[in-house]
Amino acid sequence: MSDHEQQQPAPRRGKVLEALARAERKVFTRPAPKSAKAQVKFLLTRAKGSTTVLAERLGVSRRTVERYRAGKLTTPQKRLQAALVEETESEWQPQVRAQARTQAATSKGMMVEVRAYFGFTCAGSSDDGRERQITTDISPFYVKQILELQEAGATEEDLHPIVAEAITESYFTEWGTRADGLRADFTSVSSISFRF
Repeated sequence: MSDHEQQQPAPRRGKVLEALARAERKVFTRPAPKSAKAQVKFLLTRAKGSTTVLAERLGVSRRTVERYRAGKLTTPQKRLQAALVEETESEWQPQVRAQARTQAATSKGMMVEVRAYFGFTCAGSSDDGRERQITTDISPFYVKQILELQEAGATEEDLHPIVAEAITESYFTEWGTRADGLRADFTSVSSISFRF
């Protein structure tokens, strides 16, 4: 088997983490590089020219990185393609992403659209848990916590409680104007998206 065929699988993220990454991609002011050669060249500039560092990040050999940079290889397998896209978009336009994150965490907040199973805890609650489709704003207070957890390397399970608390505040208790003491948890997330 060649270096090109012995690729490690691209890491999989949970739905909340992937939704946060998609939200960041939507704030780009210019499109990220699309071809494998352009992606490798861009990532090499971010890795200060080190093919060894980039090869480790992508899960391939140093020689494979050199072949893509030279244009000798042009069509990566699915796993490498996914890793190239993921790494390129995670490094693309850092100032634009940072500005959107700062605005969301300090003044704007974020919009969340989620389809998940919501269960409730509250004295006197008669509402049984069920799957719901909810679209609501999240306050900057919660956005800041979510983004800080994401930056600290939080897992999907770490993010669920804070996202559920944010949705509870804005959607179920309407910013504290009703259903005092209600706590909602969500599980079985079918789909989720965020907008800065």
